[in-house]
Amino acid sequence: MANRVIEQALNQGNGVVRLAPNWVPRSFCRPGRRLRLHPDDYFALGLARGGIDERWFSSTTPADNGPNTPEGEGLSRIVTMDGKGEALLIDAVNELKGQLIGEELYARYGRWPMFGKFFDNLGPLPHHIHHSDKYAQLVGMWGKPEMYFFPAQYNNYGGEFPFTFFGLNPEVTKDRLKQALKDFSKGDNKLLTLSRAYKIDVDTGWDVPTGVLHAPASLCTYEPQFASDVFAMYQSVLLFDHTLSEEVLWKTCPPDKIGDYDYLIEVLDWEMNVDPDFSKHRFMRPIREPADDGCVKEWICYKTDVAAAKRLTVLPGREAALTEPVAYGLVCVEGHGAINGMDIASPTLIRYGQATDDEFFVSVPAAKAGVKFVNHSKTEPLVVLYHFAHHPDRKAVASK
Repeated sequence: MANRVIEQALNQGNGVVRLAPNWVPRSFCRPGRRLRLHPDDYFALGLARGGIDERWFSSTTPADNGPNTPEGEGLSRIVTMDGKGEALLIDAVNELKGQLIGEELYARYGRWPMFGKFFDNLGPLPHHIHHSDKYAQLVGMWGKPEMYFFPAQYNNYGGEFPFTFFGLNPEVTKDRLKQALKDFSKGDNKLLTLSRAYKIDVDTGWDVPTGVLHAPASLCTYEPQFASDVFAMYQSVLLFDHTLSEEVLWKTCPPDKIGDYDYLIEVLDWEMNVDPDFSKHRFMRPIREPADDGCVKEWICYKTDVAAAKRLTVLPGREAALTEPVAYGLVCVEGHGAINGMDIASPTLIRYGQATDDEFFVSVPAAKAGVKFVNHSKTEPLVVLYHFAHHPDRKAVASK
């Protein structure tokens, strides 16, 4: 059945397949309610699982949500246009391999190696890290570099704290940080005293390499990232006395390293954390590409090699052919129209379990041939964010 569904879906969209919304709860987070999910559905999975504050895009990565995580959580599903057929995107990748995602990419990873997400939290997150390959592989996982972009269409308000802490103040020593980590279980370990916050503006972005401490702002964040779900929380008490268990301090830690505070410091990229020019090196503004009169193309996330993203804006009443050398996933954040003859539209309200017309995955053959976008509105732009792994033009853009 899965093979027939995959073939049917690819044929319907000339190499472009529709994906169903992929909701992920987090027990330690509070929904910001900007995901356009129905107000009654943010706790659709039950209070024990936590509120839904993430939507994952083009994901073949299972969510790491502890022992109660149901099978398949975090995995994107292909849905035929009539809604009668479903198949997992990971099954399509395993079946078609390089024919779907690109021969070079499949030879390098043997899988689709990235995904995008909307992360929508009401308050700030704890100061935490994502491990590099070196340390993630000690527990059989991959590292997770990621990037942030804050689309205006999904940020009608800033939540409780629209500031992100990045890294550490340049004068902070390893001994000072180690003491804060030792104080984790005693109460507020005052980790943010050692860091600095940056006001977050919509339609801008930040690069967050592995090993860099960060406490993300309370905005709805679009995050292209490597396909992994590793992290460790270094901050014990958040704004409004939201506390964390010490268990999350040692997450993604080999059993023989639990209790070793020197190891927690070792996994950090120390020089990058204390970089006095962190903003200069990690902040990203959109960079416009040459385009025809009908559209605007921009790089929005471009500093990390293993994942990146662009924004396509098709002007009212116009159309555009988007040609790329790589496969990509996409989400429509504004407007309505058509993609390779299929409906595409940004939803107003989504019920849990309901299909939408805002998310698609584009195969390599379709991307190279060119995907046709048509804006059916005479007044509103059609805006699409799209995410991918390696791109041959990324380095040139990142150097600007």
